[in-house]
Amino acid sequence: MTTTTPTTTTTTTTTSIHAETYWYEMDSPVGRLLLTAAADGALTSLSVPGQKGGRSVRDGWRHDAGPFRAAEEQLGAYFAGELTEFRLPLRAEGTAFRERVWAALDDVPYGATTTYGEIAARIGASRPAVRAVGGAIGANPLLILRPCHRVIGADGSLTGYAGGLERKTRLLSLEGAPVSRPVPHPATPR
Repeated sequence: MTTTTPTTTTTTTTTSIHAETYWYEMDSPVGRLLLTAAADGALTSLSVPGQKGGRSVRDGWRHDAGPFRAAEEQLGAYFAGELTEFRLPLRAEGTAFRERVWAALDDVPYGATTTYGEIAARIGASRPAVRAVGGAIGANPLLILRPCHRVIGADGSLTGYAGGLERKTRLLSLEGAPVSRPVPHPATPR
């Protein structure tokens, strides 16, 4: 299995839309992927059909495969089980809190899982902030590339994934991560 150096990540705390956006679609084992990039080639999103909060092509965007050649090659290697870390320029736009959460996702290794509470602890957020951490993870615009699929519930359950739980299960299985649902415990008699 080939390993590369970690993803290059740049985050920006602005909500403006880049003046020029490029887009490209590619097939994958988890469905069609829509990738967008800024004029400088930094990837700004990776969405899947039916994704909660996912992007869709807009008027004025430029369809051009050029900026996405490296992403297509690396995603192909990832899905073939030959790549464990992406080395691509990423640019996510969000609040400072979301950016801290997304940076913590970048540190979750291939084949491993973590919990929402562990992500909260990594960024120094209080226990009550776990719900906000979940919201930030759900708003991750770079599915697969920024591995939000590696975040599970404290009980080991496969909770939430903007791309759908079936895709989350497939991605974790591909990486060899343990994929199990917790065994329900019978109610305690009163």
